[in-house]
Amino acid sequence: MAGKQKKALTYTLPEEFHVFGFSRDLLAWYDGQKRDLPWRINRDPYRVWVSEIMLQQTRVETVKPYYHNFMEKFPTVEALADAPEEEVLKAWEGLGYYSRARNLQSAAREVKVRYGGVIPDKPEEIAKLKGIGPYTAGAILSIAYEKSEPAVDGNVMRVFSRLLLMTDDIAKPATRIKVEHLVRQVIPEGRAGDFNQALMELGALVCVPRTPQCLTCPVFDYCLARREGVQEELPVKGKAKPPRPVNLQVAVVRRGDRVLMNKRPEQGLLAGMWQFPMIESDADTLSVKQQALLDGLSSRFGQDAEVLQPLMEVQHTFSHLHWNMEVWLCDWIDGAELPSDARFVTLDEISSLALPVAHQKIVEKLKSDR
Repeated sequence: MAGKQKKALTYTLPEEFHVFGFSRDLLAWYDGQKRDLPWRINRDPYRVWVSEIMLQQTRVETVKPYYHNFMEKFPTVEALADAPEEEVLKAWEGLGYYSRARNLQSAAREVKVRYGGVIPDKPEEIAKLKGIGPYTAGAILSIAYEKSEPAVDGNVMRVFSRLLLMTDDIAKPATRIKVEHLVRQVIPEGRAGDFNQALMELGALVCVPRTPQCLTCPVFDYCLARREGVQEELPVKGKAKPPRPVNLQVAVVRRGDRVLMNKRPEQGLLAGMWQFPMIESDADTLSVKQQALLDGLSSRFGQDAEVLQPLMEVQHTFSHLHWNMEVWLCDWIDGAELPSDARFVTLDEISSLALPVAHQKIVEKLKSDR
């Protein structure tokens, strides 16, 4: 706001939001402008459910091919419930936040056993399924079952922050609960699913984070932030902690045409996925880094190896961690029988394993060098 003194944002979230015409105008825009997305071809609750889990913290264009592939492999709740977990993780590979996939399958198994494969349409029942929070429950109930339930995600929080000139911190759960209360008041009878999707669509296409497209907004006339000229200052969101750096030494241990891989623990970050052996070390000299790696291989896998040369460096950021990975090419010398969660595999066999993105980059490097 060059040349102007910024207005002090002193408004608080209202208790009620009854605006004649808001829902009508928003739905008219949605009916004419909504995107053709694969999960919108019908109202099948399973298809809606899978799409909403995939779309959490992931862009629509990224999700599309994964969604097509996932639905081909696991077209029903029963197919997902009965699939080996490793196949599910492999289909999810590259989407990140792998706990979403494990929770989705766990919940599918519960739906199969407890509800005969039919996703429940009652809020109190669907909310008990693993991995289904208030937003996902509202999305499934409204889109698939036309229940008048709010589905408040980040897009909707941003839209309502600007619409009502609210300065509440949207990172706080209490703010989401208030927005759910406000959205519930304006859900039109018989079009709950379309209305919730219209709000999401508005946030994704028009009321975007940094440069909202106010002149093309179908609810321009209702927006208090636009009227005050402060739309780009909202929403208010508390800053998250920066990800903690983790320094890792990674070993590509070759034995003939095979390399050593190990499976991560069944709980925690990237649970159940395969990786090249990694040792956390803050050593600052090459010799100490290499020795830490060799000691880790010996104690963890009973394998003796020789470090040949550095292969590459990989950086990967999670929401709470930042991996600094130094990758070393090693040769196997000798070793005892491997534990059950480790194996030597060919580069071609690696393609059947579910790998974190950071380790996929190492595979790509190895394949390009062979």
